Amino acid sequence: MKIINVDASKKYDVIIGERILSSLGKKCLSLFGKSKAVIVTDSNVKEHWLAETKKSLNDSGIKTAEFVFAAGEDSKNPETLFELLEFAAENKITRSDFLVALGGGVTGDMTGLAASLYLRGIPFVQVPTTLLAAVDSSVGGKTAVNLKSGKNLMGAFCQPSLVLCDINTLSTLPETEFANGMAEVIKYGVIFDKELFDKVKSGDVKSDLENIIARCVELKRDVVMKDEFDTGERQLLNFGHTMAHSIEKCSNFEIPHGSAVAIGMVIAAKASFALGWSKEDCTAAIVEANKNSNLPTECVFSPENLADAALSDKKRTGGTINFVVPETLGKCVLKKIPVDELYKIAEYK
Repeated sequence: MKIINVDASKKYDVIIGERILSSLGKKCLSLFGKSKAVIVTDSNVKEHWLAETKKSLNDSGIKTAEFVFAAGEDSKNPETLFELLEFAAENKITRSDFLVALGGGVTGDMTGLAASLYLRGIPFVQVPTTLLAAVDSSVGGKTAVNLKSGKNLMGAFCQPSLVLCDINTLSTLPETEFANGMAEVIKYGVIFDKELFDKVKSGDVKSDLENIIARCVELKRDVVMKDEFDTGERQLLNFGHTMAHSIEKCSNFEIPHGSAVAIGMVIAAKASFALGWSKEDCTAAIVEANKNSNLPTECVFSPENLADAALSDKKRTGGTINFVVPETLGKCVLKKIPVDELYKIAEYK
């Protein structure tokens, strides 16, 4: 088991290990006392992990209520968010109580945003059950839901009080979902750590998941502690995401986030080298890593559609956008470019 300490606007632990979900209740009891929790989960995760989560909390004297929504990105919207807030109110949740996000990125993002809004802020706990959530979205305090105009346009920064990652929960993931998480693992390697990239490039990672997840969390922890509110260095974590969000939007969110990031990284690497921004061409290595992790490498949408969708991205600042350039494997830099450059970048899809 590994414990990683995050010291941001709120201090909390990220606990990573095998078969540790049963310890959730004791951890929450030490943080919140004998309070009440709303367990937020989706219709898929409910079948696998809700009962054990509820039992752990109840056995520690924490009363629970369960809010279950339809699995999928379609549910990550203001309507589901407000249903969750009404559910919390109906169950008389107070500031002494807390929410538990049991699931993947959609669950974590929406639960965190609800926690930031309800009664002007109550605590929440992240219990990631997907690889993508474990290595990325459960840590760092970004919370959001989607609007019709784009992904994650309604959100807030809200750090969790605890992240508990039971690696055993990943065993129930479909292979396609595990692959989506690998896109974020590959991303961390390209941005910060060539040794990590080389380790995961083959796609053979399941024998060392605890260490790989922990390394990704450490990398994210370090950048979040330097730039919690995403005004500088934290934007490096958006490598591949500019076009990824466009791909998701163009597909009506039928292409999952991880697959979109995988394609977005290829586009970013190809464009960066062709435009003279990179010191080496990272494209072939990223393509190889994607393929070995059963991730896509090609985009079916037109450059015009990709660029148009990117113009509504929340990371745009006026007439410019910070684009993440892979200078070399293991080192990315931010390059401020005019938004019109997005059309040029999209040509390398």
